[in-house]
Amino acid sequence: MASNPSTMTNRFGCLAVAVMCTWGILFAPQAMISADDADWVQWRGPNRDGFVAASQWPSSLTDTSLVQKWKVALGESYSGPLVVGDRVFVTETVDNKIERVRALERSTGKELWQVEWEGSMQVPFFAKKNGDWIRATPAYSDGKLYVAGIRDVLVCLDAASGNVDWKIDFVAEFKSELPTFGFVCSPMIDGQHLYVQAGGCFVKLEKATGKVVWQGLKDGGGMNGSAFSSPVVATLAGVRQILVQTRTTLAGVDIATGEQLWSFEVPAFRGMNILTPTVFGDAVFTSSYGGKSLLLDVAHDASGWTVKERWNHKAEGYMSTPVIVGNHVYMHLRNRRFTCIDLKTGEATWTSIPFGEYWSLVANSDRILALDQRGELLLIRANPEKFELIERRKLTEDSTWAHLAVAGSQVAIRELKAISFYDWK
Repeated sequence: MASNPSTMTNRFGCLAVAVMCTWGILFAPQAMISADDADWVQWRGPNRDGFVAASQWPSSLTDTSLVQKWKVALGESYSGPLVVGDRVFVTETVDNKIERVRALERSTGKELWQVEWEGSMQVPFFAKKNGDWIRATPAYSDGKLYVAGIRDVLVCLDAASGNVDWKIDFVAEFKSELPTFGFVCSPMIDGQHLYVQAGGCFVKLEKATGKVVWQGLKDGGGMNGSAFSSPVVATLAGVRQILVQTRTTLAGVDIATGEQLWSFEVPAFRGMNILTPTVFGDAVFTSSYGGKSLLLDVAHDASGWTVKERWNHKAEGYMSTPVIVGNHVYMHLRNRRFTCIDLKTGEATWTSIPFGEYWSLVANSDRILALDQRGELLLIRANPEKFELIERRKLTEDSTWAHLAVAGSQVAIRELKAISFYDWK
């Protein structure tokens, strides 16, 4: 179960609240932090679907339209930044041994506090190009920040001060294998609970205490069980549930009990089911590396649950979770191209020329903002008839694997070794 901060001495060698030690906290002012609908509080934004309902976006990415307010150098990270109230939250790995969380002032980039703990590991050689640093995007809720460390550790921080409320080491608590590729799943908050794939299973915790409520979808962790995908809440066939994609399977999970309601096998090379499941009515879209794209109809009646493949397409997703605009899904592919698929028919209406290896995507009305991992930002019209690139702009020579954040009229770009914050006029 979760550990109280005062009991962390034995496990980490010093008290969580001590300055400049394993759980070191610096600059901890007390303040109220309030989030609104325009803030970016978790993986893929306010509703975890890569869609923001802000006013119409500008039509330009020029340096007079997208203006850099500040930039702060950081250690490496793939975690997407959060933008909440007057703060920006970022993570970093330092000297291949320390994980650190920082709170920055939204208007200036000034550091307000930082907290750190020991946490690093070596990923397999074939994944080395993707680094040995922290991966999952944190989540914010009710004044608390929930951060996943690479060694299967989940930490709850007070967002105002950086104080540690609780932490759980899943490997120690569940006796699971250390995830070979690190803790990748981004935590999800729903009501008073937190959900995440960790400890070789899918787990529900009390967000206030870290107490485990249930465990499901157990796979043991390690090389073949460590999850890549992050969960979402959905209502399918009138039943509110959680969609979870493991290395082999897409499943609907009962929120109250953790029981698997239904499942569908999703073949993928080396279990690379990375995308977050995407909901379309009572259907779920997913796509896998070495597999194909699928739209699954999910139904429920007195006899139980049924899952049927409505259509499949040869297009292979990779690491970029797509966005849905209208009746079409817009997805960046394994072959580095961008495609549009009609969700009703399964037909691809167009496929673009190649770009980079990874895009993070945010949609608003009929526009899509895409961050290429090579440091280029693209503004695209969500046009099902043709690929329509409105504008593109190179922002940095550093790589940009972390998911971009769009909060109101501001854009946060997490470069590999820095964060840049922009006003989008």
